[in-house]
Amino acid sequence: MKAVLCRQYGPPDSLRIEEIESPRAGPGEVVVTTRAASVNFPDVLIIQNKYQFKPPLPFSPGSELAGVVKEVGDGVSAWRPGDKVIAFTTYGAFAQEVKTEATRLLPLPEGMSFETGAAFLLTYGTSDHALRDRAALRPGETLLVLGAAGGVGLAAIEIGKALGARVIACASSQEKLAVCRSHGADEMIDYAAEDLRERIKTLTGGRGVDVVYDAVGGPYSEPAFRSLAWRGRLLVVGFAAGEIPKLPLNLALLKGASVVGVFWGDFVRRESKAFAESVEQLGEWYRAGKLKPHVSQTFRLDQAAEALKLMAARQVKGKVVLTV
Repeated sequence: MKAVLCRQYGPPDSLRIEEIESPRAGPGEVVVTTRAASVNFPDVLIIQNKYQFKPPLPFSPGSELAGVVKEVGDGVSAWRPGDKVIAFTTYGAFAQEVKTEATRLLPLPEGMSFETGAAFLLTYGTSDHALRDRAALRPGETLLVLGAAGGVGLAAIEIGKALGARVIACASSQEKLAVCRSHGADEMIDYAAEDLRERIKTLTGGRGVDVVYDAVGGPYSEPAFRSLAWRGRLLVVGFAAGEIPKLPLNLALLKGASVVGVFWGDFVRRESKAFAESVEQLGEWYRAGKLKPHVSQTFRLDQAAEALKLMAARQVKGKVVLTV
């Protein structure tokens, strides 16, 4: 089978597509024939040795896929060959076949394409965990989404609206903001052209926002933190801008505010019951038409480096997917 391999840490161009031996399922494991794998920002980090999880070299990047079960190992009764599934793998998804633990599989919802399935779980799972669990976002509150045109950002917009919040989308171009509006955002801020704090003041009548969803970091975190209302919550989701910001913590005291970490991968590992409830809720919203994954581009497996470079340059709107 073919797989995209990282043999040494480096930029996307250092990846190679190679022919390797097909995996075999061990006890408790499943081999899935990949039909589509999505590209996420952690994939950019993991090949540069900048991610929390560090797989041994060589490895294939890719943390999310959809496909068909090829083989099941001893002790696996929930799945059988031919089942259509979504899998979340941390790494290894950029390959024609992927071996993973059976517990990392979910059924592909009826009527959902492989491309949409590959683009669904990580972004919507992260944003649901962030907004419902970590922020306890309530109807009538105001949610500010930084990097709103990305995969997790669009998911946050849609989930925020499903929860009854007013959503302010922030992105770096009018083209990106148009995508945010099409996914339900109420207000827009182009933070490449507008002063973020002043625009938030205008849109909230000086009150501030209740929740900030921050998957960007860099220069935007502090002005967003300063724009929180009383008892506001800053969700630390990621650092797509590259810089991990340093926040003046006296603001948390003065605003009665919270800085809340969001680590979906460990949430899934540590809190299986809560994760199952999250998946159930996301399924209900999807069937009701409230969640509409946005796949802006597809690439072949041998174009993985090109897709990763787009992600690294923050030029992706919604999700990009490798078709296998």
